[in-house]
Amino acid sequence: MTHDRPAAAAIPMIQPSRLRAAFAAAGLALLLAGCASTSGGGVAGKPTPPRRGTQVPNVRQPTHTARDPSFQAIPGAEGVIGSNESQLVRMFGEPRLNVWEGDARKLQFTGKACLLDIYLYPSASSKEPRASFIDARRVSDGQDVDRAACIAALRK
Repeated sequence: MTHDRPAAAAIPMIQPSRLRAAFAAAGLALLLAGCASTSGGGVAGKPTPPRRGTQVPNVRQPTHTARDPSFQAIPGAEGVIGSNESQLVRMFGEPRLNVWEGDARKLQFTGKACLLDIYLYPSASSKEPRASFIDARRVSDGQDVDRAACIAALRK
């Protein structure tokens, strides 16, 4: 008794190169679909302004957390550490960045020689954030520089 098996020619074989091409095409289609805008006519990556009659979501306001931040002790930074935002703006001009994260704040001041990040935190005794930490780096390559020298270079 013999069992008849279908001949190999009866089962279609997909060439590996065609299979790779099919997967590549499917992957490309998925990638392009992810880049498409679903908001009805905006450019991918650019936010579309809200349409008339729609509400803009509320921005979360900073909250006050009772804490006592430690203040950095750096020779040459005595006038900066402990200062509030308005005092820092008088010293260095308008910040390049003004970022809130919770009740903490980062102000970034830049010049030709260096970039100065000043971190402000509220304390248990004052809701107004005060400068408690400073970081400085070169504009050209981001390498750390002397903080006191950067402060002196950026002062108005």
